[in-house]
Amino acid sequence: MPNMTSPVQRLFNTCKEVFAACGPGIVPPPGDVERVKAALDDMRPEDVGLNPDTPYFRIMAAERSPIIAHLCLHECDKFSIVIFCLPASSAIPLHNHPGMTVFSKLLFGTMHIKSYDWMVDGSGGASAVLGNPQIQPCGVRMAKVKVNSEFTAPCETSILYPANGGNMHCLNAVTACAVLDVLGPPYSDPEGRHCTYYRDLPFTSFSDGASSSVPEEEREDYAWLQEREMPEDFTVVGFPYRGPIITTND
Repeated sequence: MPNMTSPVQRLFNTCKEVFAACGPGIVPPPGDVERVKAALDDMRPEDVGLNPDTPYFRIMAAERSPIIAHLCLHECDKFSIVIFCLPASSAIPLHNHPGMTVFSKLLFGTMHIKSYDWMVDGSGGASAVLGNPQIQPCGVRMAKVKVNSEFTAPCETSILYPANGGNMHCLNAVTACAVLDVLGPPYSDPEGRHCTYYRDLPFTSFSDGASSSVPEEEREDYAWLQEREMPEDFTVVGFPYRGPIITTND
């Protein structure tokens, strides 16, 4: 008899197994990372009950400031599965994922992604780039650009890790688009996994003499990230998930 398990149920089952022994800052073994990635790579918009004509986009496009819809398919202390629906020209501002491994699958649309990783002194010539810490204002850290590109669905699942892979990123919707995310573990204020927002400032803003040690053509690969409050024009509204049911068997 053919396997009638839905794609979203297979994704849930895989995540439940993979993240069972994981926690904050603990990345699943490479084989398990590939299992989650493979499950997401096969996902299509219809597998979660979405298409570009879904009412979320019409409702959000009518607002003065773009509203982003958030659909929660599942959340527990080990992982969460969520969808963000972004109308054209909307954006999710630069933010982090503390201690988290995050898988992102663009279901449809075109999106520009810019991501960063923190520069760590002592690796990859970072000492020369970081320069004099005394000239760095409070709440500002050096980061290196990981990704700065447009992506159009269908495309491969992207993965970011607690310390690399572009842990801080911002998403800009070129067209209406939807992103299916798996976060392990999810954000948790009680456990100290807060979502922090940043503004990115040019490399030359605080680098002083250190800027001369980096060739001019490479300076766009670095930036200073400054902590900020959540932007006032960033609005996320929760909507009920109406796609195929996930059976948790808890």
